[in-house]
Amino acid sequence: MISEEEALAKVTKSVAALPRVRVPLVEACDRFAASDITATIALPRFDNSAMDGYAVVASACREGKGQRVIGEQPAGLDRGLRIQSGEAVRLFTGAPIPAGADAVVMQEDVRVEGSEIFVTTTVEPGEFIRRRGCDLAEGQKIVEAGERLRPQTLALLASQGVAEIEIGGIPRVAIISTGDELIPPGKPPDPGQIFESNSILMRVLVEKCGAKIASVVHCPDDHGAIESAFRAALDCDALIVLGGVSVGARDLVKPALNAVGAETDLWRVAVKPGKPFLFGRAGRCAIFGLPGNPVSAFVTFLLFVRPALLRLMGARDDELRLPCVNATLATELENNGDRPHYVRGHLGDGVFTPVGRQESHALFGLSRANALLRVAAGTTVRGGEAVPVIPLDQAAI
Repeated sequence: MISEEEALAKVTKSVAALPRVRVPLVEACDRFAASDITATIALPRFDNSAMDGYAVVASACREGKGQRVIGEQPAGLDRGLRIQSGEAVRLFTGAPIPAGADAVVMQEDVRVEGSEIFVTTTVEPGEFIRRRGCDLAEGQKIVEAGERLRPQTLALLASQGVAEIEIGGIPRVAIISTGDELIPPGKPPDPGQIFESNSILMRVLVEKCGAKIASVVHCPDDHGAIESAFRAALDCDALIVLGGVSVGARDLVKPALNAVGAETDLWRVAVKPGKPFLFGRAGRCAIFGLPGNPVSAFVTFLLFVRPALLRLMGARDDELRLPCVNATLATELENNGDRPHYVRGHLGDGVFTPVGRQESHALFGLSRANALLRVAAGTTVRGGEAVPVIPLDQAAI
């Protein structure tokens, strides 16, 4: 049994970014940039007005002295206007600054009399002018390779005239659940049977990461059926197997993996819930064996599968880490075991409160949780202490 840190290092070192793909900019949200991108256009592209008002020469705007309005410049095509001292041009927000002007005076600060304006405030050079390049200069790096492309990043790229962008590849993922006791929703269960729920959990988590589901298959506890399903899935970039990875006589995943030529890199991780976690490879396919208990499957996905999928998608290292926020613990928590325990709880108003049963089968408690707290082995955390927690509404993205 190895530590979760060792397990994560083994997993992430064993996967590499897929070949990049080119997509329309609008389809790149929450993907990862395949290369650095630098600005080719300054922002703003030209000096422009920050207000509706008048372009003037600041030194000419003395009290009681009129400024003759010689034209109008709306936002849009530059009309090439020019002013001299004592002249003004009517401007609108975003309009190019006429040549000769060195300030803009707001329309609220002038009195209009016929074709002249009279400024009612002090005017300083540079006032209300957005200078070319004051936000962004040509040659400035605007995106780093492996950076997540957020909506605001896409807007910045659009301002550079970018219509398409190269992103990291999109992994194809197969999901295989195992177990004679499991039946699909919608079918009446016989005594001893339960509805299979882990595959829907995994499917949603995988898709939230940005990967593509290639197939979802359920296998009974039959070596031949499991082996056949594995062979069919090995052309994918990743395979997630749910259940059957422990040491019982009916745990058939490891023998079936051996039969299809897969190599197991690790098995059993010092984490609670989720100890019987397996990772291996068969050719280019990364294989993840997750425990059958739903909370264990959920936690091990976040800790080990999610970062691997993001790495396949070309994410940089800091994107692989789970998000973390500080909170105050509502009540004392004690972990007398030899493994760190990921406690499920509710985070609200900066306070983390454990919710529901904390056993690995307790799906209802997991459904009520919106955060996880890692309690280290052999430690007690007092109520009222500041603790770092993982907000689940962000962690699977």
